[in-house]
Amino acid sequence: MKLYSKIIGLFALGLTAFGVDANAQATSVTPSGTGDRQFKMDTVFSAHPIREDDKMYQISVWRRIDLREKYNQPLYGSGDTKNDGIVNQIYKAIVEDNALEVFADDKFTQPLSISDFQSNFWLAANGDSIFVKQLYYLDFMEDFVFDKHHSQIKFDVKYIELVMPSQTNANAGQKTIGYVRFKDFYYHFKDHPEAKWLIFQNTAKNLTYDQVFDQRLFRSVVRRYTNPDNAYVADLVNSSHPNPELQAFLNSLEFEYKLLDFENGLWEW
Repeated sequence: MKLYSKIIGLFALGLTAFGVDANAQATSVTPSGTGDRQFKMDTVFSAHPIREDDKMYQISVWRRIDLREKYNQPLYGSGDTKNDGIVNQIYKAIVEDNALEVFADDKFTQPLSISDFQSNFWLAANGDSIFVKQLYYLDFMEDFVFDKHHSQIKFDVKYIELVMPSQTNANAGQKTIGYVRFKDFYYHFKDHPEAKWLIFQNTAKNLTYDQVFDQRLFRSVVRRYTNPDNAYVADLVNSSHPNPELQAFLNSLEFEYKLLDFENGLWEW
C-alpha cells in the first residue's frame, strides 16, 4: 500500500513538473482537464450556449410564427383580447416588470426607452391605436448547429423580434416594434409560470414559454437563411412569377426539408 502511494505521489510530482495539475477534473468545458485553452461561447444571447469549437456545421435561420395558425393558438392566447398570449406577456415583462431590455436593432446597439417601445407597440403608422390581438407575428433568429461534442443537431435561438403586420400598421408595411435577447426571454419566463402555453383541451398540462421553445411546440415559416445577398426567401423569387407569395412559401418549405434531410443523412452511414 505504501509503495502504491509512493508511485502515485511520484506520478503527480512528474505531472506538476511539466505544468500539469494532477487534480484537474475533466469537464465539458475542459475535456482533457489540462492546458490553458479557452472555449468561446455565446453567453449573451443564447440560453443554451454551445462551444464555438464544437460547431461542426452552422447556418443562421430567420423564422416567423404566425399566432393565428391553429397550431400556434396556445401561444396566441384566449378570448377576443388575447391578453394572456405571448405578445402581451412580453409587453408586461418589458413595461410592468422592467425585466427585459428591448432594442431597436438586431445588433442590440440601440436601446429603446419604455415610452418609445410603447409607442411602437400601440400605434400604427397613421396614429391609430391598435389591440394586442392585431400583433400576431412573432419573429426570431436562430442558428441551426451540429454540435460534434454531443453529436446532436441543436437550435440555438438568439433573439425574438416583435413585429406589427402591415395590415395592422395601416397597410404601410410591417414595422419592427423591438428586439429582445432570447436568453433574457427564456430565463424570465422560466420563473413566471403564470405566462403559459395554453392547452385548451387539458389545462392541467399548460407549459411555460421556455419549455415551448425547448420542445419546439410551434409552427414557424423560414423567412431568411444565410445567403450571399442576405436576401429574404421572398426576394429570391423571380418578380415575373405569377404567384410570388406562394412560390416563396414553397421555397421556404423546400429549405425546411433540406435541413431535415441534412439531419437524417448524418446517421445513414
